[in-house]
Amino acid sequence: MSNFIVSARKYRPKGFEEVVGQEHITTTLQNAINSEQLAQALLFCGPRGVGKTTCARIVAKLVNGFESQTAEGSNPLNIYELDAASNNSVDDIRNLIDQVRYPPQFGKYKVYIIDEVHMLSNAAFNAFLKTLEEPPSYAIFILATTEKHKVIPTILSRCQIFDFNRIQNSDIADHLKAIAEKEGIEAEAEALHLIAQKADGALRDALSIFDLIVTYSSDNRITYENTINNLHILDYDYYFRITDQLLENDHAGVLLTFEEILSKGFDGHNFIVGLSEHFRNLMVSKDQSTVLLLQVSDGVKQKYFEQGQKVSLSYLLSALNISSQCDLYFKSSKNQRLHVELALMKLAHLPSVVNLSSSSVEEVKKKA
Repeated sequence: MSNFIVSARKYRPKGFEEVVGQEHITTTLQNAINSEQLAQALLFCGPRGVGKTTCARIVAKLVNGFESQTAEGSNPLNIYELDAASNNSVDDIRNLIDQVRYPPQFGKYKVYIIDEVHMLSNAAFNAFLKTLEEPPSYAIFILATTEKHKVIPTILSRCQIFDFNRIQNSDIADHLKAIAEKEGIEAEAEALHLIAQKADGALRDALSIFDLIVTYSSDNRITYENTINNLHILDYDYYFRITDQLLENDHAGVLLTFEEILSKGFDGHNFIVGLSEHFRNLMVSKDQSTVLLLQVSDGVKQKYFEQGQKVSLSYLLSALNISSQCDLYFKSSKNQRLHVELALMKLAHLPSVVNLSSSSVEEVKKKA
């Protein structure tokens, strides 16, 4: 078997220009390095898989003038990485402080990258304070964490803080498309957007799912159907179909569609959460200025726009209220299936209530 390298490692950025969705961070760091005004203590905060450790490694290479295209896995002697999740004691920090005393054998700086720094004990944090506040001129500390609130204030006050954003679905989808082209993989846009949504703003998760779907397909293609089957995601079409049935007061059709969804192994709670999201997307699509908030492909966006024109805002607000109440009390319900079916019956009856209310208002206006 050949030595397969997962996409998250194979396409790990080697320079700031390759980092996805963090332009505010990479621009600031690049300018600081170019002007030689980089702080000696940096704290990178943000969700998992958004590029904190990657940017730390790029900074470490650039400040020493190493080639940004250094081979994967190589680690120059004056770049140290410490995993604070498993090295979180006072003794571990003391060992690090002892290393800091010696200047680098080559290169300009010794760079210490401490990952998951919030896992350090309070005693380890306190032992680290003095060195972090007044490090030697040749030492740079880059701390990375997913939980900034767990880092003690005295550490925060000694660091220059960079907050990494969740990566936009559109940026993730574009990056996956570029990788698919490099690998010679045919990928549907809807499938890539679905992978981006499932990753929830983490590019590393998106690349892992991408590898999974490629492995699942026998013809080296990423299709929408294969993606929803492999990730066990409910198809958009079910929500569009059930919304049309609700608007037509088709009680029987709604119940039969819900039965079909359950028979495919989907949970009633996930369905009602997805239906709430669908109503939210329909409400957003009713105004051209808010269509940009839809994190879906252009084809699905057009479907939302078309169906959104058929639904009144009053219906959507009432429907969101009913579906949210169903979501809220789902777990405490003794008969969860009946609980969802009752909510669907209310939603199916809602158009007639909205129409009756509108006609009553018109009559009052005429009399006035």
